[in-house]
This record gives sequence, structure tokens and C-alpha cells, in this order.
Amino acid sequence: MRVISGRHKGRRLIAPKNLPVRPTTDMAKEGLFNILNNQYYFDDLKVLDLFAGTGNISYEFASRGVERIIAVDDHKGCINFISKTSEQLDLSITPIKSDAFSFLEKTNEKFDIVFGDPPYDMALKDFERIVQSVFTKNLILNAGVLILEHAKQTDLSHLPQFRNARKYGGSVFSFFTD
Repeated sequence: MRVISGRHKGRRLIAPKNLPVRPTTDMAKEGLFNILNNQYYFDDLKVLDLFAGTGNISYEFASRGVERIIAVDDHKGCINFISKTSEQLDLSITPIKSDAFSFLEKTNEKFDIVFGDPPYDMALKDFERIVQSVFTKNLILNAGVLILEHAKQTDLSHLPQFRNARKYGGSVFSFFTD
């Protein structure tokens, strides 16, 4: 895993092999951040990273200047790795050990970007539940976006907040706004 841009550009991060993760590929991550670069000024953002895994996406946001990032994962090893790495790199990432659905139920914070990278084999109804939770609780700030990464076999275009999707290899980013 490597940080693509920002103050830690090119830095390689080696996650423990025993973590139950599938990090976003560099190609997909680069495509996503090319889109976001054209829409947002990173220094002003507040980001929520659900199903954070190794923290790959959180590190990319932090390297580009985002200073308010919450990374949520239910695996203790993932949270420990994110905590250790963000401390070593002096990144302002707040790791929280929680089930993503429980976190969404409890939080009242609002974010410019909510990014979720759940397991690709997660049931469609659970993808729908994420979208419903985020928008029912108004967790997205004005001009904000929910981005879900998923397998190309998963189609989320039927959801009312769906705006578009971008495909990178076997990965798809679906974008949702109010």
C-alpha cells in the first residue's frame, strides 16, 4: 500500500498480513482522488472512513491536508494499525473501534465526505442500509458526498440519492448526494 499524493507522497506502508482487509488498489485510489481534487479543497474537509481496514483511504486524505478524519472499523488489529501509523506519520486521524452500522446509528456528526469500503460480498440490503442511515440522519454537510466502494457485480443505481458510478478494474465507486 502506498500514499499517492500530498506530504507523504510515495510512502509505502506495510500492514500486518493477519488483517482481514482488501485495500483499495492504487489505480482505483488515484482515480477517486482525481475526481475529488476537482471538487474539494482538502484542508477544509471533515471525512468519515467507514470499514477503514488498514486506513489506506484515511492516509491519502490526511496526506493531502485533511485534518479531521474519523476511521471506523470493527477489527481491533486494524484500529491498532491505523492508530500506530497515524501517530508515526503525525496524521490527524481518529480511529474508532466500532461496527460501521452502530457508529452510524449513534453519531450526530456531519461530514463533507463519507467514504465506505465494506466487504465486497456484503448483502445488497446492507449497502442500502448504509445509504439510508447516512441520509436519514443528515450526516452529509452541504455539497458533501457519500462514496461507496464495491464490486462491479453490485448495482446501487436504484437508490434515490445515487448520482453516478466510476469503475476501476474490479472496483466501482458509487457517489450519492442529497
